Amino acid sequence: MSKPVVAIVGRPNVGKSTLFNVLAGETISIVKDTPGVTRDRIYADCTWLNMNFTLIDTGGIEPDSGDIILSQMREQAEIAIATADVIIFIVDVRQGLVDADSKVADILRKSKKPVVLAVNKVDSFQKFGNDVYEFYNLGIGDPVPVSAASRLGLGDLLDEVTKHFDLSQVEDTEDDRPRIAIVGKPNVGKSSIINQLLGENRVIVSDIAGTTRDAVDTEVIHDGTEYVFIDTAGLRRKSKIKEELERYSIIRTVTAVERADVVVVVIDAQEGVTEQDAKIAGIAHDRGKGIIVAVNKWDAIEKHDKTIYEYTNKIKDTLSFMPYAEFVFISAKTGQRMNKMFELIDMVRENQTLRVGTGVLNEIMSEAVALQQPPSDKGKRLRLYYITQVAVKPPTFVIFVNDKELTHFSYTRYIENKIRSAFGFRGTSLKFIYRERSGKET
Repeated sequence: MSKPVVAIVGRPNVGKSTLFNVLAGETISIVKDTPGVTRDRIYADCTWLNMNFTLIDTGGIEPDSGDIILSQMREQAEIAIATADVIIFIVDVRQGLVDADSKVADILRKSKKPVVLAVNKVDSFQKFGNDVYEFYNLGIGDPVPVSAASRLGLGDLLDEVTKHFDLSQVEDTEDDRPRIAIVGKPNVGKSSIINQLLGENRVIVSDIAGTTRDAVDTEVIHDGTEYVFIDTAGLRRKSKIKEELERYSIIRTVTAVERADVVVVVIDAQEGVTEQDAKIAGIAHDRGKGIIVAVNKWDAIEKHDKTIYEYTNKIKDTLSFMPYAEFVFISAKTGQRMNKMFELIDMVRENQTLRVGTGVLNEIMSEAVALQQPPSDKGKRLRLYYITQVAVKPPTFVIFVNDKELTHFSYTRYIENKIRSAFGFRGTSLKFIYRERSGKET
């Protein structure tokens, strides 16, 4: 199942960030940061009237001087066009309609993407109501008056946005082919990896047009199994601004990861693992995907007998929030270890859908509790009554307890390690939900 992507576009000081933060953090969703990962908050998982979608803040259109540069506006709009299913175009009722708004509107209108026009800072419709009508001149539909700061009109705005969702995209489909997203920073060799896989197997079924995000999905058959590879390297944004390039890379990653079962995070062996790699890996971790870390360009590294061991430990230190990830050291250029990719993908897929019987789980938990007592607070000790697996992709477990306020992440990790030692679950995260006997979740 793939969630629709909604992107917010707007000039500086029109309230774009305020709108994003209100929708993402306070109005319709709670955003949790991955432990150990520092990253810009530029996307959020949101829900409106039981419809899930990903909200993306594409960044402000920042001028280098007092004048807004058209090329920067165009690049900004192209990000939204390339990644979004629906675009929220935000303008400022107090500044009125300006030339820059009209130029962005031209680009968005020609994109053929659904655009919802949000006229922000309408704190009083009685005062600003007539000013809203000016924005009909943009020619992209009815303006929706909102006030992000005062939280007014947001329901009407989201109603308009969700009208454009493709219900077949929101609902589960019968296509059960494994989908693998190849993600990573620009120039780490993502496209080369896919090309190498295609060249080795020589079983391209077809190149099919991807989604409305202009990604290219490539169908490959290997040992009788059909795979769909999602290449995030298809669109490159020319920018000298490192921060904006990283932002674009993350946006591209979010849209690809949403559609994938297994995510291959590609790292440049010559550059080493970076904070940006951790941000990208964190996106896949947050969404409970199967994860393989592929260290590319391994042929260019001078080696000794402990090189892989030392390199692996260094990566694990940076990606400490996902110790379950699988590692492979490859060269897309020479084909080194590329044959292991499908083997790892199949193994991770199997672990993503592995189910463990309730009886066995409770035996493991009882033994774990006997070996190490659960935490206590002010004389009251956590009691674990029962555990059962309720979902896959990722494997999800519910633990019934006496008081969920007594739970602690370190003990959850302890229980997780006991389950992993018994069943492996290599390459996939595990999700734990605590419920009291009243049925409330943590």
